[in-house]
Amino acid sequence: MTAPREGVPVVVLAGGSSRRFGADKLAAPLGGSSVLERAVAGIPSGWPVVLVGPARPLARPGARWVREDPPGGGPLAAVLTGLAACDGDVVAVLAGDMPAGGVVLPSLVAALGAEETVGAAVAEDDEGRVTPLLGVYRRSSLAHLGLGTGHGGRAMALLDAGYVAVRVGTAAARDVDTPQALAEAQADLGATPDVSETES
Repeated sequence: MTAPREGVPVVVLAGGSSRRFGADKLAAPLGGSSVLERAVAGIPSGWPVVLVGPARPLARPGARWVREDPPGGGPLAAVLTGLAACDGDVVAVLAGDMPAGGVVLPSLVAALGAEETVGAAVAEDDEGRVTPLLGVYRRSSLAHLGLGTGHGGRAMALLDAGYVAVRVGTAAARDVDTPQALAEAQADLGATPDVSETES
């Protein structure tokens, strides 16, 4: 599968309480920008972007903001809200605290296209951990997750229809949820993702 000319829509999770970080992690400075700006900047230009969370200034042209109802319902509710605001049979998901995640989305799209019997292609770090919040999904694979049922739900439910794991490396899959993780993300800058595919 190659991305359509207008690109694959991307749902960016930009809410959350940042409890472990102790401050607004998405606004934390990183490489002359912020964590969220770097995550969104990595998404290919021309791909539609829908952010779920309280609106804030963002450099990405054409990005749209939506909120889950009620707010604070967790990542699954946010994904389903963003999904409802997107068109297309394939939708990407990116956690806003993954500053290097956006750049691997095209590789995930390609992996999903090569595995027509599975519902998702998701990122895997160097230790074999998969994250549903950096992935590409067939809309049909999420049909069992009706809008409104995701409040408080676990994000791993996104993988119920089966998935292929794509090794993107620890840097690309890193989420900045602690000050230590921010320091590691700063050290990651300039790293090139090593993308390889594994079956799950």
